[in-house]
Amino acid sequence: MHDQILHLATADGGKIAYRHEPGKHPGLLYLGGFHSDMEGSKASFLHARAAAAGIAFTRFDYRGHGSSSGRFDEGTIGLWASDALTVLDRVCDGPTILIGSSMGGWIAMLLARARPERARGLILIAPAPDFPRRLMLPEMPAAAVETLRREGRWDMPSAYDEAGYPITLRLIEESADHELLDGPPIPIGGPVHILQGTADETVPLSHAMRALSVLEAPSVTLEAIKGGDHRLSTAGDLARLWSRVGEVRDGSGVSG
Repeated sequence: MHDQILHLATADGGKIAYRHEPGKHPGLLYLGGFHSDMEGSKASFLHARAAAAGIAFTRFDYRGHGSSSGRFDEGTIGLWASDALTVLDRVCDGPTILIGSSMGGWIAMLLARARPERARGLILIAPAPDFPRRLMLPEMPAAAVETLRREGRWDMPSAYDEAGYPITLRLIEESADHELLDGPPIPIGGPVHILQGTADETVPLSHAMRALSVLEAPSVTLEAIKGGDHRLSTAGDLARLWSRVGEVRDGSGVSG
């Protein structure tokens, strides 16, 4: 398995850290979630399985995440989508299955819209398109919203990080430029499979259903995992994920 961290230089002087495994197509591009990095359990598991199967695989860190340059509190959806597009264009080659978790599901949808000829299928894990204004802002306490408007930043408590997440007004306002749920359908040139836990306290099942409704594909499936949480990272969850990877690759119409 190729486990070395490599870096892409961006036009504005930044660096995007990534790992890449050459192999058969369609390859796999993993898109992580908000405040997550490429060392997470799903990304690492998929890389190991893909390497063992001889399938091309790429994982990376958005700027402000993990080993990439930049500060998290300077990031926006537009910047992170641009990072993902840079990786797809400059690291991945050939037809690609996009695998996105949470915010990464949104990024995967944006990539599929931007590069329809490359995206040969989507696997979305608790996809969170439009989350800053649809999921995050409505749940903020009134005092937090006031702090955000007054100071341009609020440190949001998180069950996934003791230090919490810095949320900026710019992140929320800029995200409107990339919202998808009220937009036109997104054509996908291969199967779409959504995995959603019924006990997810971050992204509700109804939101995953909204994401499904804007995707036009030969096959679109939403699989509700009874009792599953937001991360869907148990041994059983990971085994199921790899099984779905095989199914989507088989249905992509690409081999080799």
